[in-house]
Amino acid sequence: MGKKVLIVDDEKNIVDILSFNLVKEGYETFTAFDGRAALEQYSLVNPDLVLLDVMLPMLDGFEVCRSIREKDKITPIIMLTAREEETDKVLGLDLGADDYITKPFSLKELQARVNANIRRTEVLSEKNETSEGFVVDRERFEVFVNGKSAGLTPREFELITFLAASPGRVFSREELLNDVWQYEYLGDLRAVDVAVRRLREKIEEDPGQPRYLITKRGVGYYFEE
Repeated sequence: MGKKVLIVDDEKNIVDILSFNLVKEGYETFTAFDGRAALEQYSLVNPDLVLLDVMLPMLDGFEVCRSIREKDKITPIIMLTAREEETDKVLGLDLGADDYITKPFSLKELQARVNANIRRTEVLSEKNETSEGFVVDRERFEVFVNGKSAGLTPREFELITFLAASPGRVFSREELLNDVWQYEYLGDLRAVDVAVRRLREKIEEDPGQPRYLITKRGVGYYFEE
């Protein structure tokens, strides 16, 4: 049986098209057409990834994302939105979504996003990274700071483990989009800044004076041992 994808959208034609194409790619699909049904299906199905529209009846996609993230930091969530406003994209990322894609989108692009996000959650065997007070546990998908779990989302976990694997090396936002997100992000670098800000709030004692995740002004970001 293939990986399970929960598709949530109130437009049945979109759900049918996405389901048809993902099944062709080897995925098992489940569907919901409003926010409440999405949470019910999520609990029943335990999906490997959620495709989540923003504009939904009952509960909107932001509320659904928030509810899932309260109990599940691992399952990738890709937000689907017809809106172009940057604030909507940032809000979704702030609530713990791993990715977003704006309608109308190509099926090829969406499939690439789904594949990339699911691949990330399958990489469990690499060596753990450690620094003073900082431990990456890849088998448990956890980062511990001074013995306490940071409670990272999959995207945050992948970003910090990528940086921690090359301490002191500065990566530009473009490089991080390519190496961590693993596909072209259509020039939108805001996702990196949001992820870095959220990471600092979770792993730094003082996010304004970071100890681990450092900015190289005008260049990018690096991990400090």
